[in-house]
Amino acid sequence: MHRIIWMALAVTLLPLQAQAISRYNSTSMSCAQVRATVRGEGEVIMRWRSARSGVQRYGRFVAHDGFCPTAEIAEWSYIPSADRASCPVYECKQYSPEDDFLWRRRW
Repeated sequence: MHRIIWMALAVTLLPLQAQAISRYNSTSMSCAQVRATVRGEGEVIMRWRSARSGVQRYGRFVAHDGFCPTAEIAEWSYIPSADRASCPVYECKQYSPEDDFLWRRRW
């Protein structure tokens, strides 16, 4: 019994790698670099200045649906990059099955 307790204690004391999300400035990278960074890290936070108001904007962008919480799916979103005004990347958005027109019955 003591052996099991000591083993459990040893496992809980092992250092675990922190899963911090990286932050980047999208307008200092090309669109290809932005997309490669998101794809390589899985999820990142991108920052940029709004062209209209100059306000700092940011968002969390993901490589695919697997990085989205439950009830959210990855959908295309567009952010500025150094070489393009709108670079396509995935962003998690709220999803309701009722919104899916393919499955909706038409009476």
